[in-house]
Amino acid sequence: MGKSGSPEHEVLSYIKANKIQFVDFKFMDFPGQWQHFTVPVSQFSESSFEDGYGFDGSSIRGWKSINESDMLIIPDATTMFLDPFVKAPTISLICDVFEPSTKEKYSRCPRNIVQKAEAYLKSTGIADTAYFGPEAEFFVFDDVRFDSGPNFGFYSVDSIEGKWNSGREENPNLGYKTRVKEGYFPVPPTDQLMDLRNEMVLNLESLGIEVEAQHHEVASGGQCEIDMKFKPLLRAADQLLMFKYVVKNTAMKNGKTVTYMPKPIFGDNGSGMHVHTSLWLKGKPLFAGGGYAGLSDMALYFIGGLIKHAPSLLAITNPTTNSYKRLVPGYEAPVNLAYSSNNRSASIRIPFGNSPKAKRIEFRCPDPSANPYLAFSAILMAGLDGIQNRIDPGEPLDKDIYDMSPEELKDVPSTPESLGHALKALAEDHEYLLKGDVFTEDVINTWIKYKTEKEIKPAALRPTPFEFEQYFDV
Repeated sequence: MGKSGSPEHEVLSYIKANKIQFVDFKFMDFPGQWQHFTVPVSQFSESSFEDGYGFDGSSIRGWKSINESDMLIIPDATTMFLDPFVKAPTISLICDVFEPSTKEKYSRCPRNIVQKAEAYLKSTGIADTAYFGPEAEFFVFDDVRFDSGPNFGFYSVDSIEGKWNSGREENPNLGYKTRVKEGYFPVPPTDQLMDLRNEMVLNLESLGIEVEAQHHEVASGGQCEIDMKFKPLLRAADQLLMFKYVVKNTAMKNGKTVTYMPKPIFGDNGSGMHVHTSLWLKGKPLFAGGGYAGLSDMALYFIGGLIKHAPSLLAITNPTTNSYKRLVPGYEAPVNLAYSSNNRSASIRIPFGNSPKAKRIEFRCPDPSANPYLAFSAILMAGLDGIQNRIDPGEPLDKDIYDMSPEELKDVPSTPESLGHALKALAEDHEYLLKGDVFTEDVINTWIKYKTEKEIKPAALRPTPFEFEQYFDV
């Protein structure tokens, strides 16, 4: 511990060399939000990487009850970054969560689940590395208001770019408003978020996150995308949380706000999180071959696993009631479970790659409300089940699915219509997630219970403005 050149030693050396004053510990709750607490540097030492810090687990969503609340976090020295949004010099460390009495990793800690998924992958002998590259879209708004009570409920979002503001008196209104579904890719001044995205990219790069591109996205009202370079499973999940943190805080510093909510605007495209993935063994890519679109049999079986388990998988990769307002025909979100080369209307796309190393599959159903530790692990487990059981994905679908007739689509399976349907599928189909003890029955049951009790039932009880519009005069 702490020997010269070790990650722990590098953290301690960095603290000293850069006169760091605080250490911030970040860890993931069950639904998918970073939590944190901070200690002055005087309370941080080499022993912190062994002894950790205690906290109350009963206050974290989906975790402990009040009578068994003590938990322990232990920081991972390899995750250190200098926080650019805190006034006092502060480093952040991502942490694992442990049971204090046994020093075993907590089974509901999402980061523990992704670590078990990586270990299980290696144990199969199929591959030793799974690369993941998420594309998390988001909206940048200038104003957000929402509230609800027993006798009212409303939301209102606004963006200087929004088409709905083309007639607003802005003294002056200069007229550059993004038309509905035409935000991909007009130059400034129609794209008014160029400088903000560049600032986000610079902040991401300052933390060691490689960015491949940034651009405006399809929807009016400030939809954007910043693409990060793919990374191994655990690093990809950690990095996505860093990404969200940087993007949100950069926007806040500029008087704007960011949401990863899948469908915040009616009548325009929602935000997805297309996930690129590939398997490697001893430095060699395994998804390149002589099959359809240059895929190996292994890659096709991986696709077969995704298609077979998609209804249950989406309970984890699309985990909100709002997620299913995005998964509707006509808005680029893929609702038909099929695969295709370069066809963006298919739920699984095989992007063009000019070398075997670039050969990958793109799962287009997920959205950025997902907990990345759980979502990436579940995608991997579904794909591995396809490989292990040689699941045939069927024939590719190279037509534009949105132009196909109902007769042509009758044998093409669809995504669940709601979170409730997806959770029902998860209850009936989750054996593939239990392999290697990656997920546990407790994790699955707790996830279903939490989503049902905290999200589905409360949403079902509340009248909406649209229901008043439809039914007030009955």
